[in-house]
Order: sequence, then C-alpha cells, then structure tokens
Amino acid sequence: MKTTFKVMALAAAAAAFSLTAIGQDETSTAAEAPAAPAGNTLRAAEIMPRVSQGLLLSVTSTGNKAVAVGERGNIIVSTDGTTWTQSPSPVNSTLTAVAFADDDNGWAVGHDAVILHTTDGGKTWDVQHFDPDLQKPLLNLLVIDAQYAYALGAYGLMLQTTDGGDTWNEVDAPPVRADELHLSSMTRLNTGELFIAGEQGTLAVRGLSGPWTRLESPYPGSFYGALPWGEKGAIVFGQRGNIFLTADVHAGSWTQVDTGSKLSLFGGTIVNGSGALLVGADDYSVLVKPDGSFEVVTDAKAAGATSGGTLSGVATWKDGLLVVGEAGVKPLALGN
Repeated sequence: MKTTFKVMALAAAAAAFSLTAIGQDETSTAAEAPAAPAGNTLRAAEIMPRVSQGLLLSVTSTGNKAVAVGERGNIIVSTDGTTWTQSPSPVNSTLTAVAFADDDNGWAVGHDAVILHTTDGGKTWDVQHFDPDLQKPLLNLLVIDAQYAYALGAYGLMLQTTDGGDTWNEVDAPPVRADELHLSSMTRLNTGELFIAGEQGTLAVRGLSGPWTRLESPYPGSFYGALPWGEKGAIVFGQRGNIFLTADVHAGSWTQVDTGSKLSLFGGTIVNGSGALLVGADDYSVLVKPDGSFEVVTDAKAAGATSGGTLSGVATWKDGLLVVGEAGVKPLALGN
C-alpha cells in the first residue's frame, strides 16, 4: 500500500448520533468560517467521469441517500447505491470522512484542515474551515446533531462546533491532545459517552460532562477505528489486523479477537443483530459477532487474487452495505 494512502486511510467511518443530553467542552480559539488564510486559494474539485470508481475514503447513509467522499475533493451522492452523481465541491483537498445528522445536514472533513457543510443532503457544500498552513489533516468526525459536531485528526488536532459550524473551536482536552498523536476515530457509546481511538494505542473517554480521561490500552500500535459495543463497551481495530473489544470501557479489561490476519483494518460499522463489520487492506472484511466470534466476509489474498484494493470505509445501506476504497464504491452483502 502506498504511504500516501496509509495516511489518508486513517480516516475511519464515523456514524451520526442523535443528541440526547451531553455537556459542552470547554473551548478556546474560535475559528470563524470560512477560515482560508491569506496566500492560500481554495480550488474547486473538477467534475469528472467515473469518480465513483476512483479513490474514496468514507461513505455514509443520510437515511434516503448515500454519500461518499475521497481524493481531490470528490463528493458523490446516490439514492439507490448503484447510480452515483458527483456534487460540486468547493475544494480539491482530499476528503477523508463524511457524516450526517439527518437527511439534509452533514459535514465532510479532510486534508488542509478543511471542513465542508451541506444543508441539502449533499447536493451543495460550503467551506466552514480551511487552513493549509496548519499542515494537519482532519481524519474523522462525529456528528451529534445539526448543530453539534466534532472533527479530529493528525497531531492531536480536535475541533468542535455547537452552532452548526458557524464557528469551529479547538477543544481543550490535554489528556488526549498533549502528546500530539494522530486521533483517528471518535464514536458515541451506547451510554452516551464519547470515545476516541488513535495512534500508539490512544484510547480516551468523556462522559456526558466533564473532562476527557485517557484509558489503559491493550495494544501499543495504532487504532484506526472504534465503534460502540453492547451497553457500556467498545470495539477498537487498526494496525496489523488488531481487534479488541470490551463490555465496559471503564473496566480496563479488553479481549482480543484473533482472526489470524495481519491486514490493517481502516473502517467499520455496526450491523444490527449481526455485530461489527470491519474492512481493510487487500479487500479484507471481517464480521465480529456479538458473542466475540468472527467470520471472514471477503479476503482477496485468500481468494488467490494477485492484488486486492484496500477498503477504507463501510456503511449500512437499506438491506445491505456499501464499501469504499481504492476501487471506488461497491455493494457488499453479508453471506455472499
């Protein structure tokens, strides 16, 4: 896998969660939107054929539509998961993640610390944040509702909005940000708590209010994704095929899911009733079931393929799944 793609594939799929009751972080240094620094020019993405077959890094379902993003600022939208239309994008920066609060309101983030916003289901997008001089790509985001979202990325970068993106503020979270490690994924646990996974085994949790707390990690390597697991737990995954799960993130007890694969896992989604579907290098995907057992769904190497395109993201879509990666977007049905 090319080094550039490894960096981009740190972006793990982030699901949109409804806001119930969650306190606001203390913040500093508001960034007014758009925030294009002097001397840097925004360049729109080109409208091109076969974008749905090019490098895509993240895909999500808005409810009635599927939206995927990727290299060169490309954004595509579909109502059936088969026919895709490219949306005009105001940037040509690589987009690493996309998530929606509802069928209309969503965000995409990426390189150059760019944050894009849509209020019409992905048809049109506005720039809310853009800072190439920062040299810190945003890798993922978590959308709570149409007003409240987080964006996080390389070297401890973490931004937050509580006003629909009119302003984005740096989050005051020393336990998570002080070491300037790459923050790959933020998810909302079924307790309502926020949970982060990242470089060098970084794991952290924040309750409905109060500060972030670093957790003891079961693995010193990089995690690229995290998902809620059961009532109080999480499942984390990443470098060299490492997967760990816990029934309670505060208990400090993690169980490794040893699939025998060393292929890195970059994206995942919860499949109701079935567990967590994780995707990664060489067209590899594995379903971790609720009881902790697993089933390999696709594996290019095991199938004897000379090369397998890396998968970077996955989302549930109607009665199946959509996966994205080096070869674009395609459907995936469990059991096939």
